[in-house]
Amino acid sequence: MLAQAPPNDLAGRLRGRPGYAGAARHAGASGAVGTLMSFPRDAEIYGEGDPAGTFYEVLGGAVRTCRIMADGRRQIGDFYLPGDVFGFEGGKEHVYSAEAVAGCKVVAMPRRAFDGAGEGEQLLRLAVREIERAQNHVLLLVKSAHARVAAFLLDMAARSAARTGFDLPGLDLPAFELPMSRQDIADYLGLTIETVSRTLTGFEAAALIALPSARRVVLRDRAALNRLNA
Repeated sequence: MLAQAPPNDLAGRLRGRPGYAGAARHAGASGAVGTLMSFPRDAEIYGEGDPAGTFYEVLGGAVRTCRIMADGRRQIGDFYLPGDVFGFEGGKEHVYSAEAVAGCKVVAMPRRAFDGAGEGEQLLRLAVREIERAQNHVLLLVKSAHARVAAFLLDMAARSAARTGFDLPGLDLPAFELPMSRQDIADYLGLTIETVSRTLTGFEAAALIALPSARRVVLRDRAALNRLNA
């Protein structure tokens, strides 16, 4: 059993936040020691405008980063799955809020935990990956609705495969679970929920995918999805 973490600034800031479920010391897959935290569905991990300087590694569940636009629409920046690290910022404050998509566990690691040479190199790789995903998201938003949904499904399939070891040569992961709702997907892709639902239904009718349940997706024609995303 993990020992309860001693009081610290991070835990102190979160203790009064709705949904915060306590903390303990834990080492993430990165090797950096941080504070293990649990959050229920839709709980805020940090808010837009909160001080940056802490990185978070997802151990279980899923996390979304989001913000409310001037016209009231919600924009989702990205989704983070087990093994992903989030919380990188170019400035001193968070540009997006971070919320638990479903119940999630994260390790909060202060920036100083990456001060060593090896940790610094790892942090740089993680930051570069974050920048690449942000750039790809911007490019995605100028594509057609069909291309956006196809790209999203292929990306989620690849990330699910990487977590389960099915990304090795000769292996394939045709089925995976979506932890997020269709409204979340719509807000990430810059579409309406009706467009996302209609596109998924169309993909299923064309035998590109199967939808055994609301969250489970089976890729039946990956090549056709790749052509849509080209």
